[in-house]
Amino acid sequence: MRRIGLAVVLVLGLFVASVFTEAQQAGRVARVGELVADPLLRQTFRQGLRELGYFEGRNITFETRAVEGPLGRLSDLAGDLVSLRVDLILVDTSPALQAVREATKTIAIVMAGFGDPVAEGFVTALARPGGNITGFSWQTPESAGKRLELLREVLSTVSRVAVLFDPKDPVATVELRAIQAKRAN
Repeated sequence: MRRIGLAVVLVLGLFVASVFTEAQQAGRVARVGELVADPLLRQTFRQGLRELGYFEGRNITFETRAVEGPLGRLSDLAGDLVSLRVDLILVDTSPALQAVREATKTIAIVMAGFGDPVAEGFVTALARPGGNITGFSWQTPESAGKRLELLREVLSTVSRVAVLFDPKDPVATVELRAIQAKRAN
């Protein structure tokens, strides 16, 4: 399994296992809602659950909603998953997280492969996100600066680096500032 797959399995597996312990003890089937754009994330997540002893049709079911099409549909898709009373909802994009967060305050929301949920205002801190949102992020201002630092170590002769970013993306803007600050060091 690739490194990123292992990270997804470990982080999400620990959280999901704790959420589903009660379901398994009661003998009921755990239900996971998926509002995920990345099919590789979905596949890795499910493989990780199998490795933890969760098998579709036996002790877990998945309610998957396609994230394709107009973003306005996300509210309807999130509402649909909430109405199905899933145990948790997995998301991997900011618009999906926003839609699910507006649809429920009680169902666990797991964000995976995410930008910077603190900068985007979804959680108060990565260490203690608060509310019903948890998960992991690998794009933070700190990691942006670290990526530049690692690039300098690997390619010590590089004197210039170009950064392409979308100025409308709040995460990209924060990361660019972090890269510029690291460059000044």
